[in-house]
Amino acid sequence: MINNQNIHSSVTIEDGAKIAPDVVIGPFCSIGKGVEIKSGCTLEANIILKGKIRIDEDVKIFSFAIIGNDNSEIEIGTKTHIREFTQIGSQESEDGENRKIIIGSNNFLMGYVQLSSGVELGDFCIITNAVRLLENVKCHEKVIVGGLSIIEANNTIGTGVMIGGASVVTTDIPPFMLVEGNKATIKGLNIIGLRRRVENKDDIEEIKAIYKRVLGDGVDKVMAQEILKTHQNEYIKQLTSFIISSNLE
Repeated sequence: MINNQNIHSSVTIEDGAKIAPDVVIGPFCSIGKGVEIKSGCTLEANIILKGKIRIDEDVKIFSFAIIGNDNSEIEIGTKTHIREFTQIGSQESEDGENRKIIIGSNNFLMGYVQLSSGVELGDFCIITNAVRLLENVKCHEKVIVGGLSIIEANNTIGTGVMIGGASVVTTDIPPFMLVEGNKATIKGLNIIGLRRRVENKDDIEEIKAIYKRVLGDGVDKVMAQEILKTHQNEYIKQLTSFIISSNLE
């Protein structure tokens, strides 16, 4: 039994759970034996945590979220916010293998988001309302996914991608792209996102030029390979190496 005045008397905590002394837990939450919650975290009401879960510092989880199942393994990075009714790894995977779910730091998951087995999020991602990431989806850092979207299983979303609302993503998406639609297609570069992260304007112009060469008239992996060999710009290398190894055709 954990003695913590910040934990509501109605909370159920199984023996074996590790909860930092300053963690705040609201009414009617259920915390499983394999859960570790570090300092500065806040859980609102009616939250269920099951399986092996590590929640790093200063995470906030809002009411009615369900995270984990009896066989899941989940990591949630520091300063991540998880809004109401979100479900993370709450269902068994279809093939019976519960792959680890990794959520980086400073992420914002809005209401009714669903993350399946094997999902990985980099840092500073924003997953908006009612988005579903199916099994083994990987999102690199600073990805934004618009509401009501679905990313189908086994796809990877590159850094700085913005996905428009109500999109269905069926392939890998290279870094810095703007995509939307059902099924989602690349509409161009996420220029606003690039301006926020790339200080040198010449780098942005170079990314624009390379984008036209390797993606302007369809995916050209041969051209991407040639550019990767000759360019030293880190953003160009990131873009072209992703395209070469992607499932894009």
